Amino acid sequence: MNTLRNGEFFGQTNEILDCNGLTFTDTEYTHPYVDWHYHENAYFTFLLEGHVTEGNKKEVYDCSAGTLLYHCWEDTHYNIKPEVFTRGFHIEIAKDWFENHQISRDSLEGSFNIKNPAIQILTYQIFKETKLNDLNIELSVHQLLLNIFSQLKQETKSQEKNPLWTRKIDELLRESFTEKLNLTQLAQILDIHPMHLSRDFHKYFHCNLGDYIRKLKVNKSLSLLHNSQESLTDIALDCGFSDQSHFIRCFRENIGITPLKYKNLLK
Repeated sequence: MNTLRNGEFFGQTNEILDCNGLTFTDTEYTHPYVDWHYHENAYFTFLLEGHVTEGNKKEVYDCSAGTLLYHCWEDTHYNIKPEVFTRGFHIEIAKDWFENHQISRDSLEGSFNIKNPAIQILTYQIFKETKLNDLNIELSVHQLLLNIFSQLKQETKSQEKNPLWTRKIDELLRESFTEKLNLTQLAQILDIHPMHLSRDFHKYFHCNLGDYIRKLKVNKSLSLLHNSQESLTDIALDCGFSDQSHFIRCFRENIGITPLKYKNLLK
């Protein structure tokens, strides 16, 4: 079985950046099939463009743009890529980084798909910082990554304790976030009181309903900005924003720069 060392990924790596225990790679996937293998370090895979199927011993993931996966160190998996341009961003984490920040690298086991839009947005922010590559990059990316691990720890602790309605509303919002939603109708579908939904949503999702929906919209827009020739107005409407100005404002609040500047970074 192939073992990939630090910074090694199957495909054409167009950019690699080392940052005191973290290695960032921007890679075009070129292999239609990659047999079972593992990496010596734990890492995140963030699919920027295209599609890929990844399988491990427990699950198979159909990954499209915006998918975020975490892989524990030495966790075996394989990949299948269709005939489309596919590009991934990786955050590889050395053993010393975990030790220096007092995080057990075995606290997160196996490979899993991270669907939390807040964590996905933090990953986009790390990607943005690697493209800006200014004097504050080390401070920025380390802070963002520690925030990601903090949120993952919270999720791991609370997932089994969360009531059933939290899973139902998450699925519902992901399916219909581009539509106009009504609190009373959502509560009726979930069979809970609107006041209960309004009060307890923040408890389990760490933001209010409106913020969560806006994060889902921004995430969708980011995947479109990577591989779409659509105008900002069209992307805004596709993602459920009322107009371009609302889209730009929400995008800047979550990513820190405008959609146009972000798109220019990709060039």
